[in-house]
Amino acid sequence: MTDVIVVGSGPTGLLLAGDLAEAGADVTVLERRTQESNLTRAFVVHSRSLEQFDARGLAEPLLATGNRVDRFRLFGNVSVDLSSLPSRFPYMVVTPQYEVERVLEKRASDLGVTVRRGAQVRSVRSHPDRVEVGAVDPDGEPHIERATYVVGTDGHHSTVREQLGVPFPGRAVVRSLMLADVRMTDPPADQLTVDGGQHGFCFVVPYGDGWYRVIARDARNELPDDAPVRLDEIATVARHVFGTDFGMHGPRWMSRFHSEERQAEHYRLGRVFLAGDAAHVHSPAGGMGMNTGLQDAANLGWKLAAALRGRGGEELLDTYERERHAVGRMVLRMSGGMLRAAMLRSPVARSVREFAAPKLLALPKVGRQLPLRQSGIGISYGRPNGAHKLVGTRAGDVVADDGTRLYEALRGGRFVLVADPSFPVPDGLPQLPVSGADTATLVRPDGYVAWAGPDPGTLGDALRRWGAAETT
Repeated sequence: MTDVIVVGSGPTGLLLAGDLAEAGADVTVLERRTQESNLTRAFVVHSRSLEQFDARGLAEPLLATGNRVDRFRLFGNVSVDLSSLPSRFPYMVVTPQYEVERVLEKRASDLGVTVRRGAQVRSVRSHPDRVEVGAVDPDGEPHIERATYVVGTDGHHSTVREQLGVPFPGRAVVRSLMLADVRMTDPPADQLTVDGGQHGFCFVVPYGDGWYRVIARDARNELPDDAPVRLDEIATVARHVFGTDFGMHGPRWMSRFHSEERQAEHYRLGRVFLAGDAAHVHSPAGGMGMNTGLQDAANLGWKLAAALRGRGGEELLDTYERERHAVGRMVLRMSGGMLRAAMLRSPVARSVREFAAPKLLALPKVGRQLPLRQSGIGISYGRPNGAHKLVGTRAGDVVADDGTRLYEALRGGRFVLVADPSFPVPDGLPQLPVSGADTATLVRPDGYVAWAGPDPGTLGDALRRWGAAETT
């Protein structure tokens, strides 16, 4: 019997498995694929996800694989600037999903995670003290795996979710989306370009190595997902939307799919959890899908690790669904709104959009919220009544008196107390000394504030509640 079985070895599952292994848990990943996928459907890593990679010492290897984009253009006349984000990473990185998986899989492997490829999960049975997962090996041999907890990160068509009987309400919002990675002889000047016309929309972004990701839809020619994609189909949409196809040629990969908006009604049932696309799917607008899954994993891993050590209890595990379900709902609304704005077919509606959008985003509050929400930097969790206003907010990467950054101190999945050196610190709690800090903050392993205050009166209760100390 193992501590945790993770079903699915995409970015969400690999980040989670690595976090658990680093905390000392015995982790097995079951993956139905027999080899790495060459699909590159996800292609953007946002600022908040880069901060999570930084907290694991993985930011630099990932940055080396892609292209940094600090601004993008919507609907031809709306410019969104990321360079002022309050982060060490005021940009997004455009890199194929397989590069993200490669970085995370190496870390998980180095930490001793077992990945069993070709394992087809067929059943999930939860018991009061364990979960039993029925799977079939590549040679067709059935077997039962047992674990204290199971996490389904097995995608849109999650077997784990189906076995739990968790409803996954929603609908298809756009059909016959075409994706391709291509070369271009006359690429657009902007780092990221998206616009729509009467019969479709098109999105173009550079990887930075001579390849470009293109997403396109022709509303007049909606074909099934398994219909082959021709480059001239995509080029025709680009010419309609932008007036040019940028000389696209030499595709290395093309695919067709439909986009759905769905969210699981629950992310936790007893000892079984859902994360990533198993818990929520939405349109590619905004590039928030993979990033939301990575944040799910960052939220859940340390909580499961605490529970395995007998800390935190059921209340701590319940906070995963409470915090992340609300975020998933917000992402569905935001990505859906961006997609619908791009899909406007009426010339009058498009004219209104092109007139109103720049003026709306020029408003300081609205203009700040779009990049903050899309990047994940502006996402926060609810706080209990009476808690300090910082509780539940993202912790910025402050620098200690000795030059250590907070996100360096978080490495290893630990809690960190950011406080003036004179502040009394409980035994065994790592401190980041910042002279002159009038408010001490207890930062969770996922980089959110668990407690804050000018004196340590309620700090001990917070440490026990969040699983950072033994419950007495």
